[in-house]
Amino acid sequence: MPAADLFRHLLDGLSSDDWTQLAALYAEDAHVTIPLALPEPTVLNGRAEIAEHFARMTSLPVRFAVTKLVVHETVDPDVAIAEFDYDVEVTTTGARVRVSNVQYLRSRDGLIAETHDYHDHARLGRVLANATS
Repeated sequence: MPAADLFRHLLDGLSSDDWTQLAALYAEDAHVTIPLALPEPTVLNGRAEIAEHFARMTSLPVRFAVTKLVVHETVDPDVAIAEFDYDVEVTTTGARVRVSNVQYLRSRDGLIAETHDYHDHARLGRVLANATS
């Protein structure tokens, strides 16, 4: 599957309430870098760590909806870059926030091999802190 299609499939999954199958989109040796994560950058190595990350996220009382998606295809069909917003809803309070994102994705053999995820973690952290307190 081309990188641009993988992006769309991944973001569709992130907008659902069930993230349990998302790790299957990643190669066994996939590498995810989240350099703006707080309190420090996050690096996930391998499908198992990625699955654990998704499992932690699904335990939070939040719902993500992807909006304003623009996927930039590159001359390399295995590389795509996406710009999008998350409209985040805290399901326990009804609070909402919009979080901006840019993500780089490299695929290999139809799976996600590498991503660099640039999310507005300061804004996301504020809404998550309120969701879990």
